[in-house]
Amino acid sequence: MRIPARLSTTTSVLLAAALVWPLAACSGEEEVTDELQVVGNPTAATPQPSPETTTAPEGVVIGLDGGVTALTTAPGDGTVAVAVTDPARVLLYARDALGEPDPDPTVVELPGPVEHLTVADDEVLAPVPSENTLARITLDGDVRLVPVTGEPSGAATVDDRTLLSLRERKGVGVLDDGRTDPVIAGGLNSADDVVVADGRPLVLDRLRSAVFQVDIEGQDVGVGLRAGQGATNMVADDYGRVFVTDTRSGAVLAFSADPLLLRQLYPVAGGVYGMAYDSGRDVLWVTLTARNEVVGFDVRGGEPVERYRYPTVRQPDSVTVDSKTARVVVGSATGEGIQVITP
Repeated sequence: MRIPARLSTTTSVLLAAALVWPLAACSGEEEVTDELQVVGNPTAATPQPSPETTTAPEGVVIGLDGGVTALTTAPGDGTVAVAVTDPARVLLYARDALGEPDPDPTVVELPGPVEHLTVADDEVLAPVPSENTLARITLDGDVRLVPVTGEPSGAATVDDRTLLSLRERKGVGVLDDGRTDPVIAGGLNSADDVVVADGRPLVLDRLRSAVFQVDIEGQDVGVGLRAGQGATNMVADDYGRVFVTDTRSGAVLAFSADPLLLRQLYPVAGGVYGMAYDSGRDVLWVTLTARNEVVGFDVRGGEPVERYRYPTVRQPDSVTVDSKTARVVVGSATGEGIQVITP
């Protein structure tokens, strides 16, 4: 694991405003509450709505029918996967095709909309929560649908095992021969995404606005930390950290995975939401939906340093980056297509 130049918290004033507190996990299927929960019936934060665009988007815009709900890039050949609605499908673009004026993607039809896309080896993992299905899509466009009970919402891999966050079952399932067995639960109100940082799985609970460790071997949800007032998305970097967007408070939070500690809190105005990490340059890309912008932060030091800022298509809920070429792709959730930016 590479060590950043300086991995520390920001000022004590910012930490006091973070509203990040340790949360204890508990067993059972009941709704979880704690003394720091500010409302009795919490709701998950959603992206801030975007105004009409007044500035031309940077780079090239490729029109699509339907709204973009998720993006990811295969680190090997640079294939870009785009999840689109109306109808639900995933579009696969070759790395070189995005430089063409009217690229022709491979189209993979799906039974329902997708919230997250993850690349695992030569496959794109596309959970379909509404249909209790995991779509395993090869980079050539072949698809295999795997039934998964519990409303799968996100996917990750660790030690050749596929992990699925299961929103309805409030836990993380280990996919084995088409079954999510076991399901690791306890202490969660919702399981909305799962990532792996430095070999440690972590699950995001949007209802509780918190991040929790997951012990696969011990089959236990471990320690958790409150992630602001409205955590929405998370992504891991190469330093063993997990970045979380706190959309309600307007901040990007960085946690170390083991031990789970808040390391950075950086206020960002404009409706932070989607994120992508460029491992080749240590740049974290963050979309600002209330401003129709995407910002690139250098995250090698003690706090993010802004390096790039570009106008985007309307409602830029999703973003991905090709770590080989640095090319950024932003997706519009309101039907304005995808935007290709070369910093």
